[in-house]
Order: sequence, then structure tokens, then C-alpha cells
Amino acid sequence: MERKTIVFTAPGIAQLQTHKMPSVDRNSVLLKTEYTVISPGTERANLMGERNTSGGERNPTGPRFPKILGYSGVGRVEQIGEAVTSVAVGDRAVIYFGIHSSYNVVPEQNVIKIEDKGIDTAEAAATVLAHISLGGVRMARLEIGESALVMGLGILGMYGVMFCRLNGACPVIAADPDPQRRRLALIHGADFAFDPTEQEFPGKVLAATGGKGVNAVIEVSGAAPALPQALECTARMGRVVLLGCTRENDIPTDYYHMVHFRGVQILGAHTFVRPTVDSRPGYWTWQEECRAILSLLSGGRICLKALIEETRSPHEVPEVYRRLAQRKDFPLTVMFDWRDIK
Repeated sequence: MERKTIVFTAPGIAQLQTHKMPSVDRNSVLLKTEYTVISPGTERANLMGERNTSGGERNPTGPRFPKILGYSGVGRVEQIGEAVTSVAVGDRAVIYFGIHSSYNVVPEQNVIKIEDKGIDTAEAAATVLAHISLGGVRMARLEIGESALVMGLGILGMYGVMFCRLNGACPVIAADPDPQRRRLALIHGADFAFDPTEQEFPGKVLAATGGKGVNAVIEVSGAAPALPQALECTARMGRVVLLGCTRENDIPTDYYHMVHFRGVQILGAHTFVRPTVDSRPGYWTWQEECRAILSLLSGGRICLKALIEETRSPHEVPEVYRRLAQRKDFPLTVMFDWRDIK
């Protein structure tokens, strides 16, 4: 049996290829993929072979290709191993760190059954993306009435704005150089949206918080200059959560005056620092985080699909990733519809 899979074959080049299907062992699940969602920052970095990616600068011969990515998707269970108990054939399920492919074969622990039949399948495809943003906001330990700043308004930043508001942050401040994304952030939960490239940016943040600075910063851009900017905007005893992956050279930071003297906490929030078994305050397992997202969708508390700006066929892969590589008119994110792909 074969499947269609998106493969990064060389820097800036993606193709839809036919590969042999992996076998289903006693602990794994075969799903017919229905939708997968691009994570633009991570996938572009891997597509271009940038630093701090798999096969990046640590490989002396240069970036390694081919690469297969795609970690946020949803599908319908077609086959289960004899030891699998959490899903059954016919169930819809979120696929955690699967791949962009017409079929996914993953361990049982990498699927979460979608219990509520009323949840839109396409919207559920963004669950894994959204759980990354929710995890970063959760690490910030926001309390109702505290101020928050989200720096970088890609898809993870936009979801971060939504979760900051849902968590009771007031005001929620969004920052991005793109005026369209700032306008979108205001629609989806931000009280203020500023351009971080403006010289007046720190002053605007201070004014929006009554001169105190923000209690929590969710830094999602991954841009090297963002950390000094974030620290400049942070209140005494505030928290800065580094959710974005920095791919650039470091920029000098005055850690004594900006961090040590003011009691600021800097928290690394890579998704793989989550606990693997039991959730605890500020740190939930990915399974519990995804179930929380599904519960919020079921209760109508959040809308993930509104920020997925394009749905494409996997047959359009070369053009979609060419746009991503060139940063040419690329939307917040793109969803692939695999339902008609065998």
C-alpha cells in the first residue's frame, strides 16, 4: 500500500511524492488523513535549512535533505494494532506530530479521539498548533487583570492573543511590523496593536499599561532583537516566555539591569519541555493541552479556523511552499485538504 507525502527535497523545494506505507504494529494507529495545517515558521526554517532546525548548522556538510514535516493534523482511524484501546476504527482523531501525508501511521499515544461529533474536522486540524500557543501562555502564569504582550503575529502569536484574552489578561497588547496582522489581532482579542520597529514602541507599551510595563510577554517572533525589546517593556517581577525559535545570531542584552536587578523571569517554552506523564500548574502534557483545546472548541469558547486563511490541495504543494520560501504573500497559515488524495 502506498501514500502521498509532502517532501522537502532541497532548500526551497517541496514535492508531493509517493511512498510505501509503514506497517501497523500492535501499538500503532493508521489514519486516513483529512486535513493538515502548515506551521509557517518551523516549516520555512526547515525548508530553507536554517539554523536550529533538524539537519541545520550542526551538520558539517550543510543542511540535510530530504525532510518530511507536518505536525498538526486530523484524520479518521482505519486500522489499529491489537494493543490499542483509546480509539476504534471510524473514530476522528487529532494527530500529534504526524506528517503531511494522505495516511499517517503513529503510536497510539500520538492520537487524541475527538469525542464531540459537533466539532468541525477542519478546525480540529489546528489543535496541535494551538496547544503550543496555549502552553506558552500557561507557562506565563497569567492572573486575571494582569497585562500581556504578544510579540510576533504569525499563527502561533494570533492564537497566543486569543488565549491571553481568554485567560483574563487586561490589556492584551499585540506587536508585529505587518499592519494587516495588527488589524487582525485587534479583531481576535488584542486591546492594542503596535509596530515593534517604531522607535516609540516601548513608550507605547508603557503608556498602555499605566507606565508599569507588562506583567507577561509571550515572545513568538523568534527574532533576535525581540528579547531586548521584550525586556524593555516588562514590568518589575514580570515574566518573558520564549515561545518562538530564534534562528539568528544573538544580540547583546544587559542582563543585569534588564533581568537580574528587576527580578524578571525568562522562560524557555519549547514544546518538548512539557511533562510526559502528569500535568502540573503551568506545565501540562500535550495530551491534556489538546483535550483542553477540544473542550474549548466544543464549548464555543475559541475559533481556530478563522485564522486559517487558505485551504489547498496537496497537488499544489510546489507553489504553496515556493511562496513560503520567498515570503511572498504567504497567509497566516495554509491547510491541506487530503480527503480526495489516495
